[in-house]
Amino acid sequence: MSHDVPEHPHPEQPAPGGPAGWPPRHPVPPYPYAYGDAEPTAPDVAGEVRRGALVLLAVAVPGILLGLLWLWLAPRIPLVSDGSAVLLKETEGEGAVGADGTFALLAAAFGAVSATAVFLLRREGGVSVVVGLALGGLLGSVLGWGTGTLLGPTHDVVAHAKAVGEGVTFDAPLELQAYGALLVWPVAAMFVHLALTALFAPREPEAVWDPGLPAAPQAPPRHEPRRAAPAPDPAPPRARTQGGDRSGAATG
Repeated sequence: MSHDVPEHPHPEQPAPGGPAGWPPRHPVPPYPYAYGDAEPTAPDVAGEVRRGALVLLAVAVPGILLGLLWLWLAPRIPLVSDGSAVLLKETEGEGAVGADGTFALLAAAFGAVSATAVFLLRREGGVSVVVGLALGGLLGSVLGWGTGTLLGPTHDVVAHAKAVGEGVTFDAPLELQAYGALLVWPVAAMFVHLALTALFAPREPEAVWDPGLPAAPQAPPRHEPRRAAPAPDPAPPRARTQGGDRSGAATG
């Protein structure tokens, strides 16, 4: 007659390698929830993408204002035609450097303002907000660059020189020589947003153990069987000395 052996031991019987009652039948979760019994929900990917896109558009649109301010505040480069060629009226002028510097300063200001606005409206933050802020700043810089160059003086310098006549001063087209200035807005926005987040962002409360939950069980120490001590080696036989042989012979 065969007896079926249960796969799992009885709850009151000791588990292999441990005392009775271990592991517990209803173990406590390893980390209790800090906010009652609500379980953490899965991240809303679609919502994150939507928030990031809104931030990107809201930050990029003011780039048109950046271009208008750049066109208004950037120094001009005067040109003059002698009938055969178009020349710089002021050979020692620094108008090109001044235009790049004006764009960079305006972009830094726009980056700080946009980062502050995003932090105040989206104080909870998130990866999508930060990515939208960075990409929106870059797109805003490109929009400002395009707006300033498009609405500024014409790029057809020869036709403009013929239209105004010989010896008449006219402005050179507004151009951005240092393309690295396009990164000033997103970089400034990242620094300002990081500083505001570090100083004023709400802190997450530390997890508190719910008193209604039992204490987490501790695993009992494992008891390894004792090993028998090895038997001592038998003492080697003592060698008989010559003196002992003589004394035995004399006795005989």
